Amino acid sequence: MDLGLTGKRALITGGSRGIGLAIARTLLAEGASVAICARDGQRLADTAAELAEHGTIFHHPADVSDEAAAAGFAHAAAEALGGLDIVVANASASVGQGPTAWEDNFRTDLMSFVRIIESATPHLAASDAAAVVAITSTSALEAGILPTANSFGAMKAAMLQHSAAQARQLAPQGIRVNSVSPGPVYFDGGVWEQIKNGMPELYEAAVAGTGLGKLASDVDIANAVAFLASPAAGQITGANLVVDGAFTNRFDF
Repeated sequence: MDLGLTGKRALITGGSRGIGLAIARTLLAEGASVAICARDGQRLADTAAELAEHGTIFHHPADVSDEAAAAGFAHAAAEALGGLDIVVANASASVGQGPTAWEDNFRTDLMSFVRIIESATPHLAASDAAAVVAITSTSALEAGILPTANSFGAMKAAMLQHSAAQARQLAPQGIRVNSVSPGPVYFDGGVWEQIKNGMPELYEAAVAGTGLGKLASDVDIANAVAFLASPAAGQITGANLVVDGAFTNRFDF
């Protein structure tokens, strides 16, 4: 299927590693130009140098938990790429515990999503195929097997609500808003690699808990994002696509 992403201009928060990096690679391969940000400027520059071999890439060091930094990235990306068609809110403080984790997930996961939409909307409204995709989690849908995922799951649940609300609010401007909820995702350097090495019993329990008998990869998530962000999904908005290999036991009707 031709997703129709050639020439599209995409912004990705948290694009220097893991799922964000896989999304950047996938969108570049589909012919889009891509802007990425991350807090670690050196890692970001190294990543951008690698990605530049595959297409047009713009990188901008930014901590999107800061309101001004999030807005600055959105405007810098639009200027560098000549506009925006796609926004992917991927930045996350990941899983932690205690008051600091709640604050970090609130600022980095939820509020960066709120702010990046606000800042990008004027640019997206000028596109003829505008799409926003939020990376949430199955931790937002049911209590998971990680006891430290409380703040992470709560803020991802808030992102789901905001995504659905924004889908209705921005539809008159031709902007679609959807979300992708991964289950456990395995990639080099990720949380589940750490769990595999440090807590093998928990890792095996997660694998056994998936209907397909394997964890998703970062590429699996990137492929789902590419579809929802593309004109091929032009009539889909307000949806949440779960990518978890039947890890969760739920259904909607």
